[in-house]
Amino acid sequence: MFGAFYEPDGDRYAATELTRGPWDPGAQHAGPPAALLGREIERLPDAAEFQVGRVTFEILRSVPIATVAVSARVVRPGRRVQLVEAELSAGEEVLMRARAWRIRVAPVELPAEAMAAAPPPPGPDQGSEMDFFPTGEEHGYHTAMECRFIAGGFVEAGPATVWLRMRQPLVAGEEPSPLQRVLVAADVGNGVSASLDYRRFLFINVDLTVQLERMPAGEWVCVDAVTLPQPSGIGAAESVLSDGRGRIGRALQTLLIAAR
Repeated sequence: MFGAFYEPDGDRYAATELTRGPWDPGAQHAGPPAALLGREIERLPDAAEFQVGRVTFEILRSVPIATVAVSARVVRPGRRVQLVEAELSAGEEVLMRARAWRIRVAPVELPAEAMAAAPPPPGPDQGSEMDFFPTGEEHGYHTAMECRFIAGGFVEAGPATVWLRMRQPLVAGEEPSPLQRVLVAADVGNGVSASLDYRRFLFINVDLTVQLERMPAGEWVCVDAVTLPQPSGIGAAESVLSDGRGRIGRALQTLLIAAR
C-alpha cells in the first residue's frame, strides 16, 4: 500500500502509483505534479507573507510515474506583488512549468456589501460516493482521492459538482498545505464534467490555471465544473472552487478534443 503521492528521494521525489492518471497507465494525473510545483513555490522565501493569487501550469509533456525534480525562483521581486515560476523535470527534460503571482496578505477593511457571495454548495456529507470511470488499474489518482458528488458523476455526461479529499499526503511524512489540497483537486474539472463519451473521445487538458481569492479551510475542496467542447477540436473546462465557507476561486483548463 502506498503512503503518499510522492516519496522523497534525496533532493528529488519518487512518484508512487497513486499519481497515475486515467489516460495512460504510465503517466501521472496532472493534479499531483501541479500540487508538487505549488509546494515548491511555497518553499520560496517570505512564503508566509504572500498568497498565491493565480498560478498557471503549462503541461509540456506527459509526466511519467518516475522520479522527478522540482525547482522554483522569484522572477519579479516586489514588496506587495511578486511573479514566481517553477519547473518539474525528469532527467534533463522539463515536463511542467508554472508561473504564479504572489500577493502580500495585508488586512483591509471592506464594506460588508462588497463581500456578498453565493452560499456554499451542499457539503460533502450530503454527497454520494462514486467510483471513477474504469481505468483498468488497481492504484492511481482514482484510489488516492475520496470523491462525493452533489450533482453529476464520472460516467454521467454534463456539468458536475463534486467534493474531493486527499486520502494520503502529497509528500510522505508531511501534512498537505491548503494550496496543495486545492491544486491536487483543481485539475479534475474536465474529468468530472465530461460532455463526451470517454470511450470515443479524448478531452485532455494542455494547461491548468487556478485563481485563488483565499485558501481553502479544511480537507475538502469542491469543484463545480462544466466542459465546453467545440468541433474545432478545442474546448475548455471551467470550475468554481469552494470550501465549506463558500467560493475560494476558479479553475480553467484548455482542452485538446479528438476522436480515439
